[in-house]
Amino acid sequence: MRKYDLITPEGTKDFLFEECLVRREIEQDLHDLFRSKGYSELTTPGLEFFDVFQSESGHYPQERLYKLTDSKGRLLVLRPESTMPIARVAATRLRDASLPLRLCYNQTVYRFEPALKGRSDEITQAGIELLGSSSYLADVEMITTAIESLASFSSDNISFSLELGDAGVFKELMRELNATPEERENIRYLIETKNYPALNDVLDTMDDVKVAAALKKLPALFGGEEVFDKASQLYSNERIDEILMDLRKLYKDISTVIGKGRLTVDLGMVNNADYYTGVIIKGYLEGYGEEVLSGGRYNKLLSDFGYDIPATGFAINVDAVANVRMKDQPAQLQPADAVIFAAPGYEMKAAKVSQELRSKGQVVEFAFFDSLDLVREYARESRIGKVVVVDEEITEVQ
Repeated sequence: MRKYDLITPEGTKDFLFEECLVRREIEQDLHDLFRSKGYSELTTPGLEFFDVFQSESGHYPQERLYKLTDSKGRLLVLRPESTMPIARVAATRLRDASLPLRLCYNQTVYRFEPALKGRSDEITQAGIELLGSSSYLADVEMITTAIESLASFSSDNISFSLELGDAGVFKELMRELNATPEERENIRYLIETKNYPALNDVLDTMDDVKVAAALKKLPALFGGEEVFDKASQLYSNERIDEILMDLRKLYKDISTVIGKGRLTVDLGMVNNADYYTGVIIKGYLEGYGEEVLSGGRYNKLLSDFGYDIPATGFAINVDAVANVRMKDQPAQLQPADAVIFAAPGYEMKAAKVSQELRSKGQVVEFAFFDSLDLVREYARESRIGKVVVVDEEITEVQ
């Protein structure tokens, strides 16, 4: 007995006409933007070996992976994100390509999301990866491209904002904390979710009082430029001071592009993907409670695949952006320009007429009805302005 033949699995949905139209427009706008900056598109397989997502720098929690096996019993996963597979491609098929590499993509990712969170397990992602440069200008290109992407989604009713952080602050504090790998991952998760009570309970058991005190307050270090002074007073060493100085410069420079009102510093910003080593960003749209864009610098990930080059990039949740746009500007499908009614025996002549009209840029349908009255009724209901009758003559009627 079939129990699940009329529904989709949890975390997935069917996208109907208007939704597909909006998603396609967003994807095309992003593709045009990325190509205008010299990025070349690639697509990675939906299936990858489990090992791709278990590198030292880019360990992906296996409980969030859709897993299966191939014909040889090897463990595979449905691609949960795009950066790691692209790192694999760069380290193999693109290893001899000139640097920097500018790559863009638009593909689906699959990952288990927490129950009752309302998140999709199947997400369309579009984004860029800039490989082979650790320069300040590369970070600027990545962030300004992210801003242009967010701006293309905005309208009079939808504003956007950007959060700026640096994974190096958290990593440096964790490097000085005497904790097990499991404890480190738990602390990272609690900071990411800003779960202050649980974070305090965990850190109260640590011996490194000064570092623990700094980690407790890390999630609260968000706001404007004043955050940098607060962070300097909270904990200081040579590496953290350098990170804060560089991040302050970046904040000032980026604020000249979008204004300080749209730009926030968040030093407690960490990411599910633990491969980020420096600047990290998150982008938001009004009307959506979570980030629609995230990314940053990951200088160690490609070395896990045997290709030691720096990299930066970001990914956009196309489905989330489409959700916001549909609420703001509901899409409407445009009717066909004409419908063709072919008299019996004149079907091939009608096909040639339709080709001629389509060659002129018109959208043309065939009418699968037995009478002209039914065709006219269909045209009225479908808001099609022109009915073309094909028999011995070609006649246009209303």
